[in-house]
Amino acid sequence: MKKFFARFYIAIILLVLYAPIFFIGVFSFTESKVLGTWTGFSTRLYTGLFSNENPGRESLLGAVENTLVIALVAAFVSMFLGTVSAIGIFNLRGRKRQAIQYLNNIPMINPDIITGVSIFLLFVFLHVTQGYATVILAHITFCTPYVVLSVMPKLQQMNPSIYEAALDMGATPVQAFWKVMVPELKPGMISGFILAFTMSLDDFAVTFFTRGTIGLETLSTYIYADARKGGLTPELRPLMTLMFLLVLVLLIVLNVRSSRLATKKLGR
Repeated sequence: MKKFFARFYIAIILLVLYAPIFFIGVFSFTESKVLGTWTGFSTRLYTGLFSNENPGRESLLGAVENTLVIALVAAFVSMFLGTVSAIGIFNLRGRKRQAIQYLNNIPMINPDIITGVSIFLLFVFLHVTQGYATVILAHITFCTPYVVLSVMPKLQQMNPSIYEAALDMGATPVQAFWKVMVPELKPGMISGFILAFTMSLDDFAVTFFTRGTIGLETLSTYIYADARKGGLTPELRPLMTLMFLLVLVLLIVLNVRSSRLATKKLGR
């Protein structure tokens, strides 16, 4: 009975998580403008998403482009800053290390709306014109702690004598960092990059408060503005489906690659 209820519980959780995504995917293959109304199988929404004849295509794809550019830049920069910060925190000792780790965890626990308002007030106080740059800076700010959290376990697993041995063999600190530490930390850095990219891609509150009044739209703010008009653009359904499939394929590739690397290490 315990196994039955455990499996039943997992099945319910998976159903609640994936049923809405499956629902959107199914209704992306119909022309109905109202989600939930089936008017027959059609790929018109997919063709309309990439067709120049669609009047709303340019603004939607522009929001997607802004979202991807901001997420990629924020993820790359936060990956570098988070890795360097994790190394610095790891080299601290005693209460200093615990205190900094605690401070690093606060932004992740802090509600997004508080982070967004705080950064907005900071930019206003500094008289910084809000726009593309402020959104990227804000995203780097709340993404970096996630990278630190991803890299720290790899630092704890790494043998510190390897870095010291590289220095003893004549390598400079920069060479030892790139050729010794980075390969050891690469799995954590990649995980942190993906996590930062996902968090930036998904963010609404911080973007909303730091984008200013220049008309900058990301996917989250576009959907928010679209929903306030009384409904969602039908082309959002195929876009969401394609994004989900892309993430699914990426996760499968990463998991297969990780399992192969683990098999090779066991074989050795």
